[in-house]
Amino acid sequence: MTRRYVLLALLLMGGVLVTDTVWAESFPTIQELKVGCDKGEMRGCILLGYMYQRGQGVTQDSFQAADLYRKACDGGDAVRCFNLGVRYVYGQGVPQDYFQAVDLYRKACDGGEAVGCSNLGVRYANGQGVKQDFFQAADLYRKACDGGDAIGCSNLGGMYAKGQGVKQDYFQAVDLYRKACEGGGERVCQSRCDVSTRSWGEAGLLPSRRPLPQSV
Repeated sequence: MTRRYVLLALLLMGGVLVTDTVWAESFPTIQELKVGCDKGEMRGCILLGYMYQRGQGVTQDSFQAADLYRKACDGGDAVRCFNLGVRYVYGQGVPQDYFQAVDLYRKACDGGEAVGCSNLGVRYANGQGVKQDFFQAADLYRKACDGGDAIGCSNLGGMYAKGQGVKQDYFQAVDLYRKACEGGGERVCQSRCDVSTRSWGEAGLLPSRRPLPQSV
């Protein structure tokens, strides 16, 4: 594997270590990445896990990806705790286990990963791996939203629209949908515009008072 490929793989990870050219120069091959990971270099474990997950530079292997994400998570990487939690939800490389997923999402959330808080909120909202608790779900969505996760804002908006875990408040719901739209791009805007418009209609509010347009 060439150094150029390592840098490309890093770029595809969403910006993780893209500018760390010195590190990439030091680990130009799969074998050296494995050696680095075995020595406790978490960046090697992270990159290898991503490569095994995607089948980029190696044969795709969900089991290897899960093992490497676990090692990185145990090493303190909150993002990889989240990644491993997702794999437990869907049974990718590990047995499906909502209890394990909850533990990993909690670890990610406590480690400052907002999307971990959001996904943990989903588990509380759905009663998967924990007792259903809308109040906990709303608190976690708020933490995720405050941390910059658009889906967390969107989910919290849904709680306000339905009055689950919070007092029903359509104004709060639409404000949160707008925040989700602004932070999550076109897909979130499109999915939440109709919901927010419906929320205002259910509240009996005049169209002129809707803070979101009917089409985005």
